[in-house]
Formats: sequence, C-alpha cells, structure tokens
Amino acid sequence: MTTFPKSLSRRAFIKAGAVVATAAIGGSAAVAGEKDHPSVAFMRKVGKDLLEAHRQGTVNAFLNVIQRYADVPEIALYSLGQYKANLGAAQRPRYFRGVAVFMSRYFADQSREYPIAKYEVGEATTDGKDVTVSSRIFLMSGQTYTVNWRLVWRNKSYKVADAKVLGFSMIYMQRGIFTSYLSKRKGDLFQLMTALEG
Repeated sequence: MTTFPKSLSRRAFIKAGAVVATAAIGGSAAVAGEKDHPSVAFMRKVGKDLLEAHRQGTVNAFLNVIQRYADVPEIALYSLGQYKANLGAAQRPRYFRGVAVFMSRYFADQSREYPIAKYEVGEATTDGKDVTVSSRIFLMSGQTYTVNWRLVWRNKSYKVADAKVLGFSMIYMQRGIFTSYLSKRKGDLFQLMTALEG
C-alpha cells in the first residue's frame, strides 16, 4: 500500500508554516455579545470533545470529532488546489473520508508529543462572512499558544473550516502537502486516496 512518508504530517506542516506566515490576514470586527454568541458555545462543545479525543490519543477518537464538527467536504476540496477538477463525483466519499483520516492521524500524533492540560475559549469576531473564535491552549509543559477557529454556517449549524495555530492556517498547509504529492504523481488521485487511507 502506498503511504505518505512517515515524517510528512509533522515536517510538512512545519515547513509550510513559514509560507503561511507571509500570507495577509484580513481585519475583523467583534461580534455583538461575542462571549454569548452561538459560535462560542459551539466551540466550547468542540473543545470539550477535542480534549477528550486528545486524552484518548487515538485516530478513531479524533476521527469521530472531525467528522462531527469539521466541514470535511470543503476542506478536502480546497486541499486539492489545481487538481480539484480531477475528482469525480463517485470518488468523493472515499476521498473525503481519507482526508478526515489523514487529519485524525496528524492530531493523534500531536497529542502524544504535546499533551494538553486545558483550553480556554475566547471571543468571536467576524469579517462579515465567516466567524472566528479564539482559544488558548495550555500544555502540560507550561507552554501556551493561540488557536483561532474559522467557522462557517452549514445546514443549520456551524462547522469548523480552518484552524490557525500561531497564525498558520492548517488547511493552507494541508493543500501544500497534497498538491506537492500530486505534482510528483501526475495528478493521480487514486494514489493520493490510497496514501491518505494508509
């Protein structure tokens, strides 16, 4: 079975972070009653379930959370970049699940390396289209860092569309990983899907 290189998840995300750091970030405005905004309540629930998955540290635990709360189809399509047109309708369910598994493996790996003590959900802001909810992560080591969650409204509920860790967009970095992989394989999505499932 074809798989991504063992170091792909961590090293590629870190390397891509240097690129993301140069990207422009648009301004935002506070949402009225931001601490009581429905997006904040949504992120408290996501945070609670993510922390539980983190403590279990398994791919399946994270997969359940990602499939429940993330906008997997849009994240998956965005991640294909210029290869999006190569994805047929019949391939979508397999590819979408593969993306969710890939993300789950990454988070499970990180949960072992960077154990989290607690988190705090902050305020909600909007750019007029999507809502961003800030959070603060506290590691067992005593270190802290910020994660900003971009939410979109899908089917009468919020979904997580991106997470910016220390300002680095996770989906932007994931797109770089996928398109780089595909460029070396003539855009063969079958190879990508097989690797995602590995």
